[in-house]
Amino acid sequence: MRWVYLAIVIVFVAAIVVFAVQNTGSADVGFLSFAVSAPVALIVAVAYVLGAATGGSLYAVLRRSVQGSRGL
Repeated sequence: MRWVYLAIVIVFVAAIVVFAVQNTGSADVGFLSFAVSAPVALIVAVAYVLGAATGGSLYAVLRRSVQGSRGL
């Protein structure tokens, strides 16, 4: 089973590398008065990390809330 997981990781890494190589163009992102121009791959990576962090935090808060309501 370890080889299956390794193969999946290799496929994902290859897809990420292909995406980064094909999306070297620059994109403008603005929020309120802050604006930045960065490569598309970098913007997607930052959005992914922020989404993973906030999603994981929300999951932890909800799990703790459910456990607290059950008296565990």
